[in-house]
Amino acid sequence: MNEVEIYTDGACKGNPGPGGWGVLMRSGTTQKELYGGEAGTTNNRMELTAVIRALEALKRPCAVTLYLDSQYVLKGITEWLPGWKAKGWKTASKQPVKNVELWQRLDDLLRQGGHVVDWRWVRGHNGDPGNERADALANLGVATVQR
Repeated sequence: MNEVEIYTDGACKGNPGPGGWGVLMRSGTTQKELYGGEAGTTNNRMELTAVIRALEALKRPCAVTLYLDSQYVLKGITEWLPGWKAKGWKTASKQPVKNVELWQRLDDLLRQGGHVVDWRWVRGHNGDPGNERADALANLGVATVQR
């Protein structure tokens, strides 16, 4: 399996408002950057979208170390997802899961992609070079919407 290091981040100017997502991918000596934006969105949606776009960009099953600064995405994928699925995509308080279509897409990518993902939280805006670059890319994504 190819080893890939991925940094993801989302940004939003207003919540909701124009938002962007950014991805920095590294494998060996190869580096790839991705970004995009949406007009009326939230920070959580952009954080999720960044992870989805990163995994969609992988062409074959990979051993992924995925760095993110979003507790929402990290806890969602490592803690809450099995319960949501068991309850028919409802929360513990029987409310519909927010951003359900994004969570379902992420779940599908993880089940079908064959990737082994090591989820690692990093503190945002704390000088980690990969996280800082993903943040800058997310802000480029916002800028594409604000033009």
